[in-house]
Amino acid sequence: MKFRPLHDRVVIRRAESDLKSKGGIIIPDTAKEKPQEGDVIAVGPGTRNEGGTLIPLDVKAGDTILFGKWSGTEVSIDGEALLIMKEADIMGIVGKTDAASQKIA
Repeated sequence: MKFRPLHDRVVIRRAESDLKSKGGIIIPDTAKEKPQEGDVIAVGPGTRNEGGTLIPLDVKAGDTILFGKWSGTEVSIDGEALLIMKEADIMGIVGKTDAASQKIA
């Protein structure tokens, strides 16, 4: 199935969490905390301002992002667990190196 989000919504595939802790202890699925990082799969066209001009989103398909712990709505598309959230729920893009982004040392 092909899915296209509307307006300022973004479809995200959550990053895989580690199976072991730093100390080497295997963590069962029920005790794992869901990662707050993921890859953008699809984005909507953007929002419209009061004048009707389309404002495109800052994220694009392929970006790796950070989002809030309780952000988004979990859905299943073609048997795959994905998240759909508004762009405002995204905290930032990981690893973007253009001149507009700032590095945190």
